[in-house]
Amino acid sequence: MTPKVALVAGASGVVGRTLVGHLAAQSDWDVIAVSRRAPDIPGRWRHLPLDLLDTAACSGATAELARVTHVFHCAFVLDQDPEAHIRRNLALLVNLVQAVEQAGAPLEHVHLVEGTKWYGSHLGPFRTPAKESQPRHAGRNFYFDQQDWLEAAQAGRPWSWSAVRPHAVCGFSLGSPMNLALAIAVYGSLCRELGLPFSHPGPAGNYRALYQLTDSGLLARAMTWMATSPGCVNQAFNITNGDLIRWENVWPRLAEFFGLEPGQQQHFSLQARFGHLGNTWADMVVRHGLQRLDYAAIAGWAFADFVFASTWDIASDMGRARRLGFCESVDSEDMLLDLLSRFRRDRVIP
Repeated sequence: MTPKVALVAGASGVVGRTLVGHLAAQSDWDVIAVSRRAPDIPGRWRHLPLDLLDTAACSGATAELARVTHVFHCAFVLDQDPEAHIRRNLALLVNLVQAVEQAGAPLEHVHLVEGTKWYGSHLGPFRTPAKESQPRHAGRNFYFDQQDWLEAAQAGRPWSWSAVRPHAVCGFSLGSPMNLALAIAVYGSLCRELGLPFSHPGPAGNYRALYQLTDSGLLARAMTWMATSPGCVNQAFNITNGDLIRWENVWPRLAEFFGLEPGQQQHFSLQARFGHLGNTWADMVVRHGLQRLDYAAIAGWAFADFVFASTWDIASDMGRARRLGFCESVDSEDMLLDLLSRFRRDRVIP
């Protein structure tokens, strides 16, 4: 059997890194990992250090792209200017897909990673559980521009598309700014080191609201299923762990992991309170024999502040995926504790 050839863009992020590892472990996939820095995972894959914002560089990579059958677009860039943010993220997708087509690749499918911001989860209370059939939120969102371009580009082409909408993806990834599990790991470790209370840092509404998480391994399996199942073509799917949590129930278990008592719930910015503690972390690295990782790269305080700021329920309906055959689930509390244990075992935290 001729192997399928996956091109994973954004391969060093929390989503792409796990997907590369998952596909590389399958005998019927060849994997090309596209990112500026190579993902730190073992396995049978090839790294292509391609800047997807560089149109000329993408067009010049035809030799490397000529065999691609499946594109998994997990890449993301952050820009503080809203319009530039939309424009640059759209360019990532356009440059990549057009380069693959220009290479004459036997492209079968393009898979796009979106998220629950599609429904306005970042703006305030929204209809929950969110369904894929709901209308887009009002206003601008780069997901919309990417989706519109992808559907228009696919019209009349032999390939199909699918899109996934996870929420708060957690996995073993170092240097990803949007990995909540790693931010919690660093926060708890600093609290223990400095003798600080392990307090939930959001408002009371966040402490009690329903929330959802997505395990990166479950997400990788779901993305592969979407990209290879005929029943999934040209559709978007919500994918989460399939359960719901309240931080007020999870927080005592997290505190126990760090050997701490849960502190009094209070609202403060992790970025403001801990963002300047790079030297403290460097001392901890030496004293505890930790991996020498850049503090700014492992402490995603801005994303954690974002997660802990909302005071409304965030929940997605998984019915569409389940009806078509993807019925996996993960216990979110166990997932967080398993990841914290792995960060400790691999000497990321003490």
